[in-house]
Amino acid sequence: MTLIRNASRDTLVATDVHWALSVEERTRGLLDWDQIEPGEALIISPCNSIHMVGMAFPIDVLFVDKLKRVIRCIEGIKPWRFTRIYFRARHTIELPVGAIRKSLTQPGDQLEFSRPDSLRDEE
Repeated sequence: MTLIRNASRDTLVATDVHWALSVEERTRGLLDWDQIEPGEALIISPCNSIHMVGMAFPIDVLFVDKLKRVIRCIEGIKPWRFTRIYFRARHTIELPVGAIRKSLTQPGDQLEFSRPDSLRDEE
């Protein structure tokens, strides 16, 4: 199981991480989900912006560069909204509302996570 750890704050961001790597998975994101549970995360990669068109619930979002440093934190983005493009972002991490605050994550923080072995050939 993949974890997301905030190494700068020594906190856990998520303990049950899902990946969206294909074009189809990245486009779909969380649209098919009824909710995202505490501890869950969806890492969309590569991704540098998101839309909330068709979403049924708000989420927290982290934009992270290729070195896994947090570029931008957005708490509680609501359905039918769009983010701007973060050109340095490589990964977008979608989380349940409250996850950013609970993990004390801020721009500049260093995250630690890796793809499961079954996905490594796609890196």
